[in-house]
Amino acid sequence: MHIGIIGGGIIGLSSAYYLHQAGHQVTVFDQNKITDGCSFGNAGMIVPSHIIPLAQPGMIAKGMRWMLNSTSPFYVKPRLNLDLMRWGWLFYRHATPEHVERAIPALRDISLLSKKLYQELASSGTLAPFGWQERGLLMLYKTAAAGHEMADEATVANRAGIEAQVLSASQVQEMEPEVRVDVRGAVYYPGDAHLNPGNLIHGLVTYLKTNGVQFVEEQAVTGFGTKGTRIDSVQTGKGEYAVDNVVVAGGSWSPELARLLGFSLPLQGGKGYSFMLNNLTGSVQVPAIMLEARATATPMGNGLRFAGTLEVAGTDQSVNMNRVRGIVAGIRQYYPELPVELPKIDTVWKGLRPCSPDGLPYIGRVDRFENLTLATGHGMMGLSLGPATGKLVAETITSQALSMDPAPFLPTRFS
Repeated sequence: MHIGIIGGGIIGLSSAYYLHQAGHQVTVFDQNKITDGCSFGNAGMIVPSHIIPLAQPGMIAKGMRWMLNSTSPFYVKPRLNLDLMRWGWLFYRHATPEHVERAIPALRDISLLSKKLYQELASSGTLAPFGWQERGLLMLYKTAAAGHEMADEATVANRAGIEAQVLSASQVQEMEPEVRVDVRGAVYYPGDAHLNPGNLIHGLVTYLKTNGVQFVEEQAVTGFGTKGTRIDSVQTGKGEYAVDNVVVAGGSWSPELARLLGFSLPLQGGKGYSFMLNNLTGSVQVPAIMLEARATATPMGNGLRFAGTLEVAGTDQSVNMNRVRGIVAGIRQYYPELPVELPKIDTVWKGLRPCSPDGLPYIGRVDRFENLTLATGHGMMGLSLGPATGKLVAETITSQALSMDPAPFLPTRFS
């Protein structure tokens, strides 16, 4: 069976990997070079701790406050757009305690499955080393209000079977002997991990190409050949490719692909930024999320990758340096002695995270076509959930026993 996968980020590549492992012919399509995608420059965190979806009580109020500040960690670019209005309405409807309660076990199970698959990839030697480290994650906070919020989340996590430890400022500092950390406290999630996303993507692409997976890069998909309820070809500006099954893993461009196929997909691109601080003599040891700043710090090699902000702005890929200034200002509040300066614009990486309105990914079949599978909408969790999503996609297409119940992620849930 020949399977066309549209999208060469971690979701598409993971799907290609597990479909190839199942013995299928695979072609990966991407409108850019694979190394330009959202997966390549992200924070590199694998976070089973993240079991509470973005759509949660209080998030709309926070977003309204943050939108008044051009350097804030969350921003929705105002524009008259029916898709954005629908997305916002669905987000509002799902920002409830009931939705959070339903989402927690689903996000926990897919996150733990993904971590297990990463451990297998790291130990198997199938891919070149990709910097897999299991040092956990620190959720740093500076205010009493944030401390109460984090303590509540730690209780929720422990109840769900995800270990969480509430630490004092001195305990945080003991974990970071090389840098000063200015915080009130933290919650530590020892089960989290991190990796080098660039090395991972290179390793996957090298393995797939070596083993016969075809890549069609720098060619946007312009249409599909269909017969009744089946898709029989993928069309690009440079040719048409016959396929037996299609996987849409197009990230923030997935709604455009859905429109080509005659249906609507509620999804918005959430732009984020990252930059590197290299050649440090003393560095952060444990990956961290700076809670109030909504910025991250991840050790990679002899440097640190900083990332942050969520800017809902469609598929606009321009760099807004005000957002980057906000990240830099936040870092200085938590790590006051790190030599962090505003980076030059040409050294700032940007990427679009595909955000569903309920904070859960789309994984599974759609009603309109019997041989179409969606794998998108992972928001900021794409890298973390990549292998599990790819595994579920392969199992769905090949009618194998599923590794977990995918019902919470079905693309038909808003129909």
